[in-house]
Amino acid sequence: MADIQFTLDTELVQKLFEKSGGVAKLLEQMLNEVLEAEVTEALGAQRYERTGTRRGYRNGHRTRKLYTRVGGLNLRVPQVRDGEFSTELFARYQRSEQALVLAMMEMVINGVSTRKVSRITEELCGTSFSKSTVSALCKRLDPLVEAWRNRPLGCFPFVLVDALTIRIRYEHRVVTYSVLIAVGINADGYRELIGFQIGDSESEATWSALFAHLKHRGLHGVSLIVSDDHRGLVAAVRRHFQGVAWQRCQTHFIKNILDATPNALKKELKSRVQEIFEARTPESARRLLQAVIDDYAERAPKAIACLETGFDDATAVLALPEPYRKRLRTTNSVERLNATIRNRERVIRIFPNEQSAVRLIGALLMEQHEVWSTGRRYFDMQPYWQWKEAQQHTNHDNKLTLFEPN
Repeated sequence: MADIQFTLDTELVQKLFEKSGGVAKLLEQMLNEVLEAEVTEALGAQRYERTGTRRGYRNGHRTRKLYTRVGGLNLRVPQVRDGEFSTELFARYQRSEQALVLAMMEMVINGVSTRKVSRITEELCGTSFSKSTVSALCKRLDPLVEAWRNRPLGCFPFVLVDALTIRIRYEHRVVTYSVLIAVGINADGYRELIGFQIGDSESEATWSALFAHLKHRGLHGVSLIVSDDHRGLVAAVRRHFQGVAWQRCQTHFIKNILDATPNALKKELKSRVQEIFEARTPESARRLLQAVIDDYAERAPKAIACLETGFDDATAVLALPEPYRKRLRTTNSVERLNATIRNRERVIRIFPNEQSAVRLIGALLMEQHEVWSTGRRYFDMQPYWQWKEAQQHTNHDNKLTLFEPN
């Protein structure tokens, strides 16, 4: 990682609050600082620094335009001689920006709120684009998204799935669609966005199509799937991942229990249910469950019936080593991702067609995937693999005992 130190111009900071355009200027300065830090790292030497280990020399700059939601930025890309320097800043930053701009421009082209969207597009891009320019941009972005969506997968012990709804214009109507998203934690403990699909609902058929696609791309080694209790989703999990444990999202489950609880008892029952979920062993969780049943069976019968029915699925995570339980007992991490998508999608409100939705959401997910896969590990997987090996030995010994002669 490059060591970046930002020096902000006082006058620039004042302009940020005095008039429009300040944010763009601030972002422009920051990104130019990033480029300078990258070239310093690539050359192994500061500007004018004399050292025998440097790997080339600065040779001026070239100006390159970067279009963002706050306007066009003029960036100074360093040039070098007797060395090599390249930056991924433009490719990584502009992919999601480009997708957002494309969706906006497609609205203009398709005549959706033309006057309003034309004004917003002008503000976002800082310039106007022709239909041919849009077509050329689409040709560059679409293959990248499709290649990423179809890349080979490997071993992912943990998979978390969730969905959000979007609106797409279809045959002169605005139709609600579901975006199905799958996040995996790989064998080394890094999070990856392993797949997404846009469907007309959250039915068993649409979830099955996503799961079949993941398996076709090589997904294997799954030990636990985490999701909410949507009927079609659970049916698809049981169909495509037989023998894999299913963890019902505890956040959604508690809400289901409280919805069936009398108002006077909600606070205390919620506390008692959370104690069950925080138990250290399945046995202690079941003892706590029995105590709650004894205390509330008559006062909150519907809530207790809900708790008893979903208890085993909501505590499946207790079979795993303790370091993995907290993050895998809910789908909160995927819902935070959904909120990020929603913030971008809200600018558009209605996608002009399904392909524009795939383009924007795919680019956003690619961006997040790169952050996760190049950042810190989500889990240290060594305890998991040790636990997995112990489980296999236990199963093997049980089989031997089963077939021993009397």
